[in-house]
Amino acid sequence: MMMNWSELTQNWAQAFPRVKSRFPQLDEADAPFLKLDRSRFEAYLAEKHQLTLTEAREEFEDFLFVESLGREIAD
Repeated sequence: MMMNWSELTQNWAQAFPRVKSRFPQLDEADAPFLKLDRSRFEAYLAEKHQLTLTEAREEFEDFLFVESLGREIAD
């Protein structure tokens, strides 16, 4: 099953380094507010990485999918 936003934010301290490795322009100082709202996070992601909002959403969905695969392999 694909990882969702709630699962990611429940373990935000562990997840943020992986998110940042995929999206290196994220600022760690902004990390606390980023986990509050997925739509805001996607807009922030688009701005920081010069993506359209649609591209940011697609890139983040891809990230969640890859995270899910990693979790399945580990189980």
